[in-house]
Amino acid sequence: MVSTPDNPQHDGSDLAALREEIDALKAIPEEDLLNPLPPFVEENEPTPHATDALGSEKWDRPASEETLEN
Repeated sequence: MVSTPDNPQHDGSDLAALREEIDALKAIPEEDLLNPLPPFVEENEPTPHATDALGSEKWDRPASEETLEN
């Protein structure tokens, strides 16, 4: 880069802040950069629970009597 009276030679004083920003971005895992998940979505995800297998419903019993066991 050519320095002129209007554009003096750069002294590099602002490069430290730029380096900090680059290092902070490098610390983020690639998966989070490509597919970010907002924190409120992660916090509100439902907790999985055990369910009956498809087709295992007992149609001849009331729902209150059904269990996860045969």
